[in-house]
Amino acid sequence: MPAKTAPPVAAAPGPAFAIPARPWRRVPLLNVWADDLTMDQLLDRLDADGGLVFTVNPDHLYHLQTNATFVSAYRAADFVTVDSQYVWWALRWQGCGVAEKVTGSDLVPAYFRRHASNPAVRIFLLGAKPGVARKAADRINAAAGRELVVGAHGPSMDFVDDPAEIESVLAMVRASGATALMVGLGAPKQEIWLARHRAALPQVRVFIGVGATIDYEAGEVRRAPVWMRKLGLEWSYRVLTEPGRYGRRYLRNARFLWWMAQDRAGQYRDPFPQAVALPRPLPGDRP
Repeated sequence: MPAKTAPPVAAAPGPAFAIPARPWRRVPLLNVWADDLTMDQLLDRLDADGGLVFTVNPDHLYHLQTNATFVSAYRAADFVTVDSQYVWWALRWQGCGVAEKVTGSDLVPAYFRRHASNPAVRIFLLGAKPGVARKAADRINAAAGRELVVGAHGPSMDFVDDPAEIESVLAMVRASGATALMVGLGAPKQEIWLARHRAALPQVRVFIGVGATIDYEAGEVRRAPVWMRKLGLEWSYRVLTEPGRYGRRYLRNARFLWWMAQDRAGQYRDPFPQAVALPRPLPGDRP
């Protein structure tokens, strides 16, 4: 009588995600982290070492609970800043706050101002609708008094899934001589694209996912008044001015408060603890 075959034993799970150590303080934020750097400290780090910057907000935190590829992109970042007053407050409530909220829409113009007269810095804008990035470039260059932005391109809607267009854009960035690339495709597209393709652009030192900032710089979309930004009410301005775009998103993204409460109570569980940093592919990930 043949011996019975033992039932297969599931492989033991690997170690949970650990935040990569850096010389500065990093605080846990659900299944990623936030870097405790002020705007000036971050700009100093970028000038010294370059790096990939993502700016985390409730929308990103929602996608980080549902999209493994997005998690892997985030884990490839060199810097993660807090891009939301509510995330900033939630971290303080947990007792691990960061000194300053650094939004993408504040970081980008700060970077422009710092390097307006620095010929070693050359910027490429990728994103927004056709023509908008070029308009933003013209306005930025006029303010800088030189060609600070050396290239601008609004890709097609299918850009991230079109290898031929991706290669064309990479060639465009290389030919421009840009040292900084700012990508505004919206999350999670821009973060995944940057994490996958930064290695193909060795001359670029600084990479930033900038969301709608290109639209702001072009004057196509107005930001909330400064007083609303200081009070953490920029989200309400967006809902009032673009309810179709932002209304449902903000309702959905409010779930991050529940996840933060779970985390404070020790009940939060990372849905993707084994996600590895891109560009290493994940099983089933699209090329």
